[in-house]
Amino acid sequence: MNNFSIFMRGIVKENPVLILLLGLCPALAVSTQAENALGMGIATTFVLVCSNLAISLLRNVIPDKVRIPCYIVLISGFVTLVQMIVEAYAYTLYQALGIFLPLIATNCVIFGRAEVFANKNNAFKSLLDAIGMGAGFTLALLLIASVREIFGSGTWFGIEIPILISNNIPILTLAPGGFVVFGFLVAVVNKFSKTGTRNEFGCKGCPQAKACGKGGTLS
Repeated sequence: MNNFSIFMRGIVKENPVLILLLGLCPALAVSTQAENALGMGIATTFVLVCSNLAISLLRNVIPDKVRIPCYIVLISGFVTLVQMIVEAYAYTLYQALGIFLPLIATNCVIFGRAEVFANKNNAFKSLLDAIGMGAGFTLALLLIASVREIFGSGTWFGIEIPILISNNIPILTLAPGGFVVFGFLVAVVNKFSKTGTRNEFGCKGCPQAKACGKGGTLS
């Protein structure tokens, strides 16, 4: 696979949110406003890039039996760093993201790329993979948040939209509205995608396949 394909895969073919259906908790929780979604996407991308690089560079040093605890320590360190940066320089965003900012440490997108890609490839390819996956995650969050904010609040990035400001659908800013928008977008993506989600990322490619009893035999 060439470098361009590695980069684009996370944006299109294996979008973490709309195709792989990973990281859905922050995707739905912070996507009530486009500004918050963009902030979460950038923070997650930063952690993803740093962790992929670190794990790729240390993949021959980290013992296989303790690789998961090592991943946790590395990822948690980068999450703490980004949390401190956001708190210091974007306190409003820090308050808006709340608990979901430190919970980036448990984001399955980051752990998935560490185990599936960074642990098996060189630093440059791991960097491209992280940027692509981070961009795909950010774009998906921004798309969901834009739909919810525009039609739910009548604004976009806090800017009022004349027609919709007084004719909005408030339920879209609540949890049920988030699920409705997310389900609709996934349906649209599946409709126009040449390959379905399970064909792109099934049990065979899942690092947790053995743990759930599938044994990596299904696709």
